Amino acid sequence: MLLTIEKVIILKSINLFSEISENDLLAVAMQLQELEYDENSVVFNQGDLGTSLYIIVRGEVEVIINEQVISILGEKNIFGELAALDPEPRSATIKTTKNSLLFRLESIVMYNLIAEYGDVARGIIKILCQRIRQSNS
Repeated sequence: MLLTIEKVIILKSINLFSEISENDLLAVAMQLQELEYDENSVVFNQGDLGTSLYIIVRGEVEVIINEQVISILGEKNIFGELAALDPEPRSATIKTTKNSLLFRLESIVMYNLIAEYGDVARGIIKILCQRIRQSNS
């Protein structure tokens, strides 16, 4: 288990959270769930109901849609942001390719961050736009 201050440092290093004060990130860090997965573990399946986003602290995951790997994400990447914003069935399966440490952040925390920090809303919009561009190419 990481110390809360370590979680704050990790969050601060991620673009989405970089403009948030350390004091506010402390409150966020205390609400993170720290999850460890072995290599080749499924984090969630396409079609599962989701209400949270994930941050890759250590390791790597595959994004799989209809049994086809469409992307590989590494450290400091975020996934599951759509479900955090709009609880619907997951659009992809996420499977680890290495032993991984992930943070899970529930949607209510994200809504509070978006309401308080415009930079978080802009960061989420940027991530979503990147995902749309990738899926169109």
